Amino acid sequence: MHSMTGFGRGSHATEQIVIRVEASSVNRKQGEVHFFMPRNLAELESRLRKHVLSRITRGRININVNLEHPDGADGSIRVDMGKARALKTAFAKLSEGLEQELTPESTDYLRAPDIFVFGEDYRVEEIWSALQPALDEALESLVEMRAEEGADLQAELERILATLEKFTHEIEEHAPSVVTAHRENLLRRLRDADLDLDPDDERVLKEIALFADRCEITEELTRLRSHFRKFHSYIESAGVVGRSMDFLCQEINREFNTIGSKANDATLAQTVVNAKTELEKIREQVQNIE
Repeated sequence: MHSMTGFGRGSHATEQIVIRVEASSVNRKQGEVHFFMPRNLAELESRLRKHVLSRITRGRININVNLEHPDGADGSIRVDMGKARALKTAFAKLSEGLEQELTPESTDYLRAPDIFVFGEDYRVEEIWSALQPALDEALESLVEMRAEEGADLQAELERILATLEKFTHEIEEHAPSVVTAHRENLLRRLRDADLDLDPDDERVLKEIALFADRCEITEELTRLRSHFRKFHSYIESAGVVGRSMDFLCQEINREFNTIGSKANDATLAQTVVNAKTELEKIREQVQNIE
């Protein structure tokens, strides 16, 4: 079981460039990959996305790529003179329109995008040969952290699930006494109303039988136990189980709601409330499971 939260860092150097990659992830229903890297690497984006999603299936993954020149290496800088002249012309037009002399400073040329282009002499395949090892190292660290957090989540889910099973057992143990209590209350109300009916009277027995049928929760308890067994199998699974767990939480919640609506008993109703409180804790944790 893996969490969807993690961080990893990797780097790789060649004679020409040093590439550093940082990978971080947070929870999302789907697998999303977002890149923050130099524009001249844009054509690698689809290849990078496929590479990342081969390791991670769910979560928003941010990939930061930084290119540097090692000490002593020559880095190429290309100047786009057309864009530089266009900037100067724009300042001239602005001066004319404002009737005020404005001239671009050196910082204006530096701030303008794409006038100075760095590293254009590198071929994409050369960059990929250095980028892939750095990316793999970052992803390995990211997956390792997600696995560590997943182990913590697993322990917490097992603890909460044990509590839910305990509440379910309490409901099962208490349920038969609800009909008995109803029978005693019914007979008491009849005596208080001076209605001297035999406890074995057909009308009394029919009323008790109808009440017992309305309160019957055997099917709900059976389904709950089945859901718990399935949840345990998901916890022990090494696969992607987050969505399946989320769906199973909805089914467990449905069964507790049905039991609560059939309860007709304060003790059962309170136990159901306690169980749903614990179930909500599971649902919160499941949102961060891959």
